[in-house]
Amino acid sequence: MALAPSDILLTGRVAVVTGAGSGIGRGIATALSAFGASVAIWERDPDTCAAAAAAVGGLGLPTDVRDSQAVDAALKHTENELGTVSILVNNAGGTFNSPLLETSENGWDALYRSNLRHVLLCTQRVARRLVDAKLPGSVINVTSIEGVRAAPGYAAYSAAKAGVINYTKTASFELAPHGIRVNALAPDLTMTEGLQELAAGALDHQIGSGIPMRRAGHVEEMAGAAVFLASDMASYITGQTIHVDGGTEAAGGWYFHPRTGVPTLGPGRS
Repeated sequence: MALAPSDILLTGRVAVVTGAGSGIGRGIATALSAFGASVAIWERDPDTCAAAAAAVGGLGLPTDVRDSQAVDAALKHTENELGTVSILVNNAGGTFNSPLLETSENGWDALYRSNLRHVLLCTQRVARRLVDAKLPGSVINVTSIEGVRAAPGYAAYSAAKAGVINYTKTASFELAPHGIRVNALAPDLTMTEGLQELAAGALDHQIGSGIPMRRAGHVEEMAGAAVFLASDMASYITGQTIHVDGGTEAAGGWYFHPRTGVPTLGPGRS
């Protein structure tokens, strides 16, 4: 099977990106559209949903993907407007600081619902349609570096993100006979609007000084990985978590000391 430049194109395919009102989700939606896909944005906030859809030239559907009935309604609307969904990006999520000894049951449940429950709901609904229609597809779950390392103060969030990684593996196995691929993307620090606000104008190399590549990631780099996984270029890749993290996961705690440049393993980065 010879490769062709057109294998990266997504022309004629319908993609859903959840939580795409801003940040990584919006960047992925923009890239999928640029490579030919018809894109539906499922975003809880009506204003950011409308703005993102207008910018992407796609369909914007205010949707709380934590709610199964809302997911069913959004999928039906998307199918009626655009056709069968063959690309799903489960990007919606959120977090807040919650130290282990202070985490409430409600806080735990909220982070589970925001970061893991919707991955089941959306994947299940889209996959059922594809299986019934005997069509292939690609599911891309956005997880986090925090799903594979200790994250003090964020135990519930990191547990949910670890769940996304294992769910990706299991779903990929169950759906492989149907030609539906399931993969995940795991970013580290990424220069989203929110991070830029928190960093008060700091540059990406200042924010990401502890990352082996010595800078934070860009939204477009996550988007590029998503386009690849959605395309026929990745037709034999499933069950994988790709770390778009500048080498953080591979480094296993090592970093280049910001003053000396010497490879260092330890808690201090000053």
